Amino acid sequence: MDQEYDAIILGTGLKECLVAGLLASVEGYKILHVDRNDYYGGESASLNLTQLHEKFAPEKAQDKAALTAKYGRWQDYNIDLVPKFMMGNGLLVRVLVRTGVHNYLQFRAAEGSYVQGKGGKIHKVPSNDKEALRSSLMGMFEKLRARSFFIFVQNFVETDPSTHGGYNLQRMPARDLYEKFGLAAETVEFIGHALALKTNERYLDEPAVDLVKAVRLYSDSMARFDTGSPYIYPLYGLGELPQGFARLSAVHGGTYMLAKSDVEVVYDEETGRACGAKSEGETAKAKFVVGDASYFPGKTQKVGQVVRALCLLSHPIPNVNDAESVQIIIPAAQCGRRHDVYVLGTSSAHNVCAKGRYFASVSTTVETNDPHRELEAGLRMLGPIDELFYNVTDVHAPLADGTADGAFISTGYDATTHFETTVRDVVDIYRRITGKELDLSKDDAAAANTSG
Repeated sequence: MDQEYDAIILGTGLKECLVAGLLASVEGYKILHVDRNDYYGGESASLNLTQLHEKFAPEKAQDKAALTAKYGRWQDYNIDLVPKFMMGNGLLVRVLVRTGVHNYLQFRAAEGSYVQGKGGKIHKVPSNDKEALRSSLMGMFEKLRARSFFIFVQNFVETDPSTHGGYNLQRMPARDLYEKFGLAAETVEFIGHALALKTNERYLDEPAVDLVKAVRLYSDSMARFDTGSPYIYPLYGLGELPQGFARLSAVHGGTYMLAKSDVEVVYDEETGRACGAKSEGETAKAKFVVGDASYFPGKTQKVGQVVRALCLLSHPIPNVNDAESVQIIIPAAQCGRRHDVYVLGTSSAHNVCAKGRYFASVSTTVETNDPHRELEAGLRMLGPIDELFYNVTDVHAPLADGTADGAFISTGYDATTHFETTVRDVVDIYRRITGKELDLSKDDAAAANTSG
C-alpha cells in the first residue's frame, strides 16, 4: 500500500465504482480502490438469501435448512439493498457504453411502468400521443390536450428553434409550458413525477427545456424495448454493476483492497488537503481522495432519511397485467405526503430470486417519526408478503465540493427506484475532479446487452 497513485477511492458502492471506472478509462488515472468491507457494493450491495437474513433477521439465518425449504437455494438470490432500474437511454446506460462496461454484463428489460391515479387505481404511464388517447388516467378532452403536449415533445429538437413552438424554453418555466397546453393538475402530476421523474415541485419554476428533455428521454427509452417500460435491469442484481466498473478499473491498472476495516483518510498537515489513505500501518499517497460519507467524518451533513421495505413474495405484484418486473410511482399528492412513494418489483427472470419467487421494494423519503407507516400506500399494492425487512438509512451530503480540500464525497442514495439522480451525482463529481464535462458521445446509439 506504500505507493503513490493519482486517486484513492474509498468504498465500493456503485457511485464510487463508477467514478473509479471513469477516471481510469477516460482519464488514464492510476487508481487505488479500498473498502473496509470484504465484499463489493457497500450500501448498494446485492445480498444472497443467507446474507439478507444475517443482516436483517440473524435469528433466522442460523436455520439454513428452514430457509432453503421455504425459499429454495440461497445462491439463487441477489437482493439489492438499494433497488433501482436503469432508463434505457439514460445516463447510466450512456456511461456503460462510453466505458465499455456493458460488455461485462447482461440486462433484461423491465415489463411495466405505472403510476397511481385518483382513487388509488394503478395506470400504465402514457408516454406518447397514441398512449395518451388510450389512457384511463384522463377524460376525453384532457387526452386531446395531453396528446398535443406529447406531439410537441416528440418533435422537439434542442438545436432547432423551429421545433420549440415559438417558446423560449430556456427562460419559460415548466409551469408556464403546462399552462400553454391547458393541462390539468392531475396530468401535470403524472408527467412531472412518472415521466420526467422529478422528485419535488421545484422543477415547475425551472426552465421548461429540462422538463421537455426529461419526458423525451422517457419516450425514447420506451421505444427501445417492446415491453411497456423504458427501464432495464442487470441479471443477477445491481451488485454486478460495481463489480463491472471495478473490473474496468483493474484492466487499466487499478489496485483493489477489500477488508481494510481500519482504513482512513490522510490529510496534509499544512494545507488540510486530503492526500492519501492509511491502513494497517501503511500509507498510500494520492492527489485527492474520493469516497462515500462514512469515510469523511466531519465533512458531511445529514440531509434526510430514506426508508425501504425489502419484500419476498410468492406472486407477482397484483393489478399490473402480470408484469414480473415493474416500477410504480405513487405521487406524493395521491397519498397525502410531500414525497413520492416508489414500488419496484422483480423476479427470477432477472436472476434475483428462485424460480416461482418474487422480490419487491417500497421506498420513500422519511417525513415523520414512524417511517415504517410511511410505506403503507406502497405495501398495500403488493398483496400477501412472505417476509419483509425494513431498512432506514441516513442520507448524507458533502459540506464542500472537494475542489479546495481534495475530498470528493458522494451523496447518499435517494428513495427513487431509478438511476437518473444517482448518475448525475457521479457526473458532477467527475466534473469537479477533472474540471471538464464528461463526454458521453461515444456510440450513443449502441445498446446495452439486453434480453427480453
